[in-house]
Amino acid sequence: MLLRGRIHYAWFIVGIAAMMGFITSSVRFAAAALVPHLSDPTAEFGWSYGAISLAFSLQWIIFGLASPYVGWLGDRYGVRWFLLIGAVLFIAGMLLTGIMSSLWQFYLYFGVILGVASTIYTVLPVSGVTLWFRRHLGAAMGVVWSFQGIGVVAFLFLIGAAFSQLGIQWIFWLPGLAGGALLLVLVKFFHNGPADIGLRPFGDVGVEPIQRPRRDEISKARARVFIQQARRTVTFWNLIGIHYWGCMGHQIINVLVVAIAVDRGLSLGAATGVLAAQQTVGVVARAAVPVVAERLGCRIVWVVGMALQVFPLLLIIFFNDVWAYYLFGILFGIGQSTEVPTFPIANRQYYGNVPQGSLYGWQSLGSGLGMGLAPVAGGLLWDVTGTYLAPLLLSLGFSTMALIQSWLLPSPRVRQIPDWESHLPANLRPAG
Repeated sequence: MLLRGRIHYAWFIVGIAAMMGFITSSVRFAAAALVPHLSDPTAEFGWSYGAISLAFSLQWIIFGLASPYVGWLGDRYGVRWFLLIGAVLFIAGMLLTGIMSSLWQFYLYFGVILGVASTIYTVLPVSGVTLWFRRHLGAAMGVVWSFQGIGVVAFLFLIGAAFSQLGIQWIFWLPGLAGGALLLVLVKFFHNGPADIGLRPFGDVGVEPIQRPRRDEISKARARVFIQQARRTVTFWNLIGIHYWGCMGHQIINVLVVAIAVDRGLSLGAATGVLAAQQTVGVVARAAVPVVAERLGCRIVWVVGMALQVFPLLLIIFFNDVWAYYLFGILFGIGQSTEVPTFPIANRQYYGNVPQGSLYGWQSLGSGLGMGLAPVAGGLLWDVTGTYLAPLLLSLGFSTMALIQSWLLPSPRVRQIPDWESHLPANLRPAG
């Protein structure tokens, strides 16, 4: 769709959100490749798996607990100021993590400060993009999520190619300084919604006058009433459950698969390659999944995806060959990549054009708690039992729960609360 001979600005918003995800998501996922370095008793740190995993857990627990509030604030006051705050926190967290010398600093700098920054840059750009589209939201989300995967692969390459030359300091400083500066520039061009610059959402053919989005008591009341009504539906909690169990299942793998492979005899290069293959496949999957979900429905995508989180685990439980790890990485990478990108599509299918920040923020609560609790549980269980098998079986159980909850979802063809606006105060209800 063109606007006065030009590309609709919605696609520029997609590009901006994609670059933001490229910069900020890489640290959360690719830093798992640093676990063998951080746990090496002959190197600078020599921390246990459980202690290292706790830092990843803190980052995600912060994300989970803060997400509903971040989404709530974005719905009411717009997102640009919060994105600016997030950029400053990202720069600070990266620079400080680069010079950490003790475990408590790892927890504070990587776990807490970067945790808050990642919360802002996960919830707000994604929910913000949703407001810009009435058609082709799946294609838009495919671009956003695939770039996040590309960022992870790029950071993995940086760690693998340059860690011995740069050390921990510049591994964090380079993307922190360059990426943080780019975030500050991108925030200037990210608008809260199409009406802010006199446009309609992409695909909207309405004829009513364009009105700037309200950030007053009316918008607050609408967001409050919608989320109150949404919480009364079983689907609302089921979606949070899918996010929780699915993330519990795959985050154990994201954090510990390199260490598990090395512990079982694979070289560090081959083990890192497994994670890189998993994330590279995810780039393609994340681009395609939202489009497929928009056409076939979110339920079938999640059922297939969660099955691909469950059954490939059997490969590395029963086989210890390089081929088994790489086949696992490819299949698991596809399955893992179906979960997160589908949520904005599911929200549109189940609830329609509603305040998105609070809804996605509540779902991110499940994601953050799952991503946060999983690695520390897996790491501690490994420390206690002394075997890699414990975290693998834990991941298998969590992913199975996500598969069951996906199967229990209703048809996405039926709106859950089409009459939610009837619960607004009489003077705020739409005409008719």
